[in-house]
Amino acid sequence: MTPSNLLFDTLFTTKADDPRPFLHLPDDGVVTYADFFARSGQIANALVASGVVPGDRVAVQIQKSPEALALYAACVRAGAVFLPLNTAYTPAEIAYFVGDAEPRLVVCDPAAERELAAIASTNDAVLLTLDGAGAGTLMQAADAEAASFQTIPRAAGDLAAILYTSGTTGRSKGAMLSHENLLSNALTLVDVWRFTADDVLLHALPIFHTHGLFVATNILAAVGGSMIFLPGFKLEPVLAALPRATCMMGVPTFYTRLLASSDFTGGLVAHMRLFISGSAPLLADTHFAFEERTGHRILERYGMTETNMNTSNPYDGERRAGTVGFPLPDVDLRIVAADSGEEVAKGEIGVIEVKGPNVFQGYWRMPEKTEAEFRADGFFITGDLGRIDKERYVHIVGRGKDLIISGGYNIYPKEVEQAIDEIEGVSESAVIGVPHPDFGEGVVAIVVRDAGKDLDEAAVLTPLASQLARFKQPKKVFFVEELPRNTMGKVQKNVLREEHAGLFA
Repeated sequence: MTPSNLLFDTLFTTKADDPRPFLHLPDDGVVTYADFFARSGQIANALVASGVVPGDRVAVQIQKSPEALALYAACVRAGAVFLPLNTAYTPAEIAYFVGDAEPRLVVCDPAAERELAAIASTNDAVLLTLDGAGAGTLMQAADAEAASFQTIPRAAGDLAAILYTSGTTGRSKGAMLSHENLLSNALTLVDVWRFTADDVLLHALPIFHTHGLFVATNILAAVGGSMIFLPGFKLEPVLAALPRATCMMGVPTFYTRLLASSDFTGGLVAHMRLFISGSAPLLADTHFAFEERTGHRILERYGMTETNMNTSNPYDGERRAGTVGFPLPDVDLRIVAADSGEEVAKGEIGVIEVKGPNVFQGYWRMPEKTEAEFRADGFFITGDLGRIDKERYVHIVGRGKDLIISGGYNIYPKEVEQAIDEIEGVSESAVIGVPHPDFGEGVVAIVVRDAGKDLDEAAVLTPLASQLARFKQPKKVFFVEELPRNTMGKVQKNVLREEHAGLFA
């Protein structure tokens, strides 16, 4: 018999009475699958009591906790659309999201209740609270409810979540993800990355983002594995947890912080089978340093808010630094010319387009934007620039919006950054284009020095003269202590462009 709610049933109903651990908590407590299933029922009943009906949005801006994760499961179970919001968003930003999505229910941290109450009221939404310790009016309501709940039937194409894009160009867009989008990608990754019920994932990622919520959680729940559920990445708790884990998912900054610690040794992780990195590019130097220290080659992959995961380096075979591997088995990927939409020759740079069951349903209440981002044959135009090498590995060159056009020439920041990063004394770099009166845009490099190194502009520009065409070379170099990054570790080039916008005026 076909389950009535395939996503929830596959992840949790099949384990409704399972006494095995699902979450290992920092205080050494354990949440079993049976516990989690019962909690999801209580919260689902609380949602219905608050007026939530199938298809309603539930917007949440809350700290990571087992209860927060159970709220996600309860929304799926009750047929609601889960709408997680970055905990760093300001009330002004929350006002936009709530006004756009029109959720029936908003859940926030108790500390933000006063500021968000007016926003919820203006949009006819109920406001409940939930803090990082699992307390608040939502859980008070849930505690008064029964654990039994009749899971609401959902079709494969029904919405399970809306995730808003970062909105670095124009207003943020709500990417609509269906039950099939989430489940198909999770099951594909289970196979590709060889997850089993014996796996214990070290989970230090936030759960308002696809990486920590849909990739990590859905995979482990699908196979009946468990997670060491940390509130965030702090070095000492992560080092203490690694001996109990079999795998870890992280962003590049997780791995650089581990490598910076003398307590992080090969012996500490010799038992582990897999380290995965994503959400931001992993520097080749980090890749090689990690392998030298531990013997493990980090597996890098490529995904987006709109698509979940698209590609992955192989589990077996060469995990090639600087690449994101091959398209997943059920994903079609092509590289096309931005102007014509025609596929480019192998090895040439173009726009990445993807098609598959993982690709979202479109942008919330933006039919024209949705139509503009899809080709007639169903391929989604990612906006990422990339190339496929002769051995079929996919390389991400950058975002289309980061392309620099100087004097009529196209300059791909990634190429310049790679050349700068190879200079002795450079830790990392970001290359941007800023308005220039003669060239349209001028190339500017923002560089982070290695600790204790005293580079100047000439030390960066001189070696580039023999490696890059003159039009690709930076016209100015700035040194900073660190690059601005978002919560998931991506360099915020829009911030850098704003900071240096008047440089050549």
